[in-house]
Amino acid sequence: MTISVGDNLPDAALAQMGADGPEQVQLSDKLKGRKVVIFAVPGAYTPTCHSSHVPSFIRTKAQFDAKGVDEIICISVNDPFVMQNWGEATGATAAGITMLGDAEAAFTKAIGMDFTAPPAGLIDRSLRYAMVVEDGTLTVMQAEENPGVCGVSGGEALLEAL
Repeated sequence: MTISVGDNLPDAALAQMGADGPEQVQLSDKLKGRKVVIFAVPGAYTPTCHSSHVPSFIRTKAQFDAKGVDEIICISVNDPFVMQNWGEATGATAAGITMLGDAEAAFTKAIGMDFTAPPAGLIDRSLRYAMVVEDGTLTVMQAEENPGVCGVSGGEALLEAL
């Protein structure tokens, strides 16, 4: 079942790099009492993710801040080492975007946003989407029909929906 506006997001243990290596982050801790933007990509360093999706949120970070967004989180079905390096390579980390790995795709599958594309080597990956979550409740959801496109899930499009 795909998550819908008005639903509460399921809790999930995601991963990020900390000062001493990989550490778990409970998504519920990031969402409680806060307004958070989450955008997900099929994979770090993949063409559309790297050249369009992440840059769109770097460009719009200050505008989201002005609209009361407490944090912007990028989720990908990758390990925390890859997410850290990708965040540094794109400038997302320097811009203040949190890069979290969903290595087992548990969160991605729990919200019904997973897909598999063996010819591209993408197994149990995330569809491309962007959402706004307020105190754990999904208030805006914009998902792409094709994971190779970044239109409605880009930073500018999500801003327009707020």
